[in-house]
Amino acid sequence: MASHVVVMSSSARSTKVKVTPGTYMSDVLSQACQSLNVSGNFILKHKQRTVDLSVPFRIAGLPGGAKLDLVVQSKSPAPVTVAIAIPQPEGTAFPNGRLGGKYPSSFTIWQVLRQIESLPEAINAKLNITARGVASTSSGRPSGSGQLLYEQPALNIMGRELNSFQDFQKTLSQLGYNSGSVLIRLSYKTTGMTFFEAQQQMAEYFKDLEASSSANTTASTADVELPDAPAVVESAPTKSAEEASLPAQVPVASDVTALLANAPAAEPQGRITSVPALPDNPLQPVHIYAAPASSTPAAALAQINEADFAPSIVHAQMHQARLKEGGKNKRLLSDKELEEQAAAAEAKFAAVQSIEVKVRFPDNTSASWVITKDDTGAKIYKAVRTVMADNSLPFRLSIPGSREIIRDEDGPQNQVMKAHKLTGSVVVNLLWDDGVAPAARQRPFLKSSAAQAAQQIVVPDLPAAPEEEEEDKTSAFKQTRTKIMSDVGKQSDEAMKKIGKFFKLPGKK
Repeated sequence: MASHVVVMSSSARSTKVKVTPGTYMSDVLSQACQSLNVSGNFILKHKQRTVDLSVPFRIAGLPGGAKLDLVVQSKSPAPVTVAIAIPQPEGTAFPNGRLGGKYPSSFTIWQVLRQIESLPEAINAKLNITARGVASTSSGRPSGSGQLLYEQPALNIMGRELNSFQDFQKTLSQLGYNSGSVLIRLSYKTTGMTFFEAQQQMAEYFKDLEASSSANTTASTADVELPDAPAVVESAPTKSAEEASLPAQVPVASDVTALLANAPAAEPQGRITSVPALPDNPLQPVHIYAAPASSTPAAALAQINEADFAPSIVHAQMHQARLKEGGKNKRLLSDKELEEQAAAAEAKFAAVQSIEVKVRFPDNTSASWVITKDDTGAKIYKAVRTVMADNSLPFRLSIPGSREIIRDEDGPQNQVMKAHKLTGSVVVNLLWDDGVAPAARQRPFLKSSAAQAAQQIVVPDLPAAPEEEEEDKTSAFKQTRTKIMSDVGKQSDEAMKKIGKFFKLPGKK
């Protein structure tokens, strides 16, 4: 059943927009702006209530013939939590088959897809969304002469289908998502155009995106490489001239985090700054540490003072200050500030020439190596096998606190420092593959020559705090508490005196 709504602008101009129960309110907004010949970011309000632009008319809670006000939206983009449901079997590599993050509402759908591809989890799983191809032959068989057709992403957002480059140019705000969260269901469809034609259309539709992104990256467009394709596109040419027409990548996910959080990311835990000199043999470890002699952790044997864990007035004041600071509205960083942050990150990475990688083995022994910017994951795996008692057992190296796996591969794309953005020394864990037998897991990890060179880890003794300082802290805390309680008691007595005057009977003094 068709109906209509009336949209009124701030200049008292109005237009009538025809709607059906399935018409999305974001389409109503775009039609109204086109009829009123206005451009910019707007929202719709009905009786001072903001209309949800992401829903169809039937569930927007609006009556037929409703009068809507066209209001200018704030220029500051708000963060929107976006999750993409990855189809199977690729979705098995992610929790609940979903992957996403927080992005500004001014981001286009194409930018969001490229951001998802640049996440560390997606890189480790070799997720490819925007540059997929499928081989097609004239005979319809898997082999024979043919060509590579473009496999385009098809998105479903609350029943709305987005499956063209024109749709991917729309921003989250234009689709009605200015806050909150949204789930995008991903699928793929094989188009009739070749992969080369699709690259040309990408360069045409996302030309503005390419121009804005070129200022934030030092690599040229010809250096951009296609994400790893699935098994069906193994016949696609690699590093060919076709890759030169791909649009430059949008800023990586770490830049988006800084854009929304307005603060640089903290250094991962376990990083150290001192790096020993490079040994003559790059595969030789600089340090080998034996397993602890006691099964009890050294931290559990240290003597602690329970008074150190008692919160004080200073802790309460710091907690209140953090809550107050967290409740303030923070503006998003400008383009210039983002460029400065990106340049500072590049300069910080360029200043680091080598780092120390400490590998922690399953039997609590460990060894560390010094790697440079040119060293790949294959070199680290080769170095670890030089100290193994049985170097035929399969294993993998994982960075703690994340799902990043250092791949046993060679080549410029798998340079450890660049692929994992390492600017300081790091500790990684060695994990056995599922196929390793339990008996092999229980045997000593290091070979005899490496075990003899192992040294014990020396835990420094922390100096105990003087008892006088502890007594001073306790007395100061007691004095502060006594003063607060006395002030509260005085205020209570004064309040009771004032209340007592209301209960006096008339005629009595």
